[in-house]
Amino acid sequence: MSDGFKDKVKGAGDKVKGEAKEAFGKVTDNKKKQAEGKADKAKGAAKDKKGDVKDALNDSDEQR
Repeated sequence: MSDGFKDKVKGAGDKVKGEAKEAFGKVTDNKKKQAEGKADKAKGAAKDKKGDVKDALNDSDEQR
């Protein structure tokens, strides 16, 4: 399993966790949980992009 793929899996987990926190915050009118959820989703998106970069670098190294 490539490092990029691992980052993408971790990113997806953070996005799901963020969605759940944000939804819980909305239902309970908890602004702090909503903010935590948004932060987790952003962290997940960043990890996903990191995985894309690692995959692109790995692909370019393999082509040489």
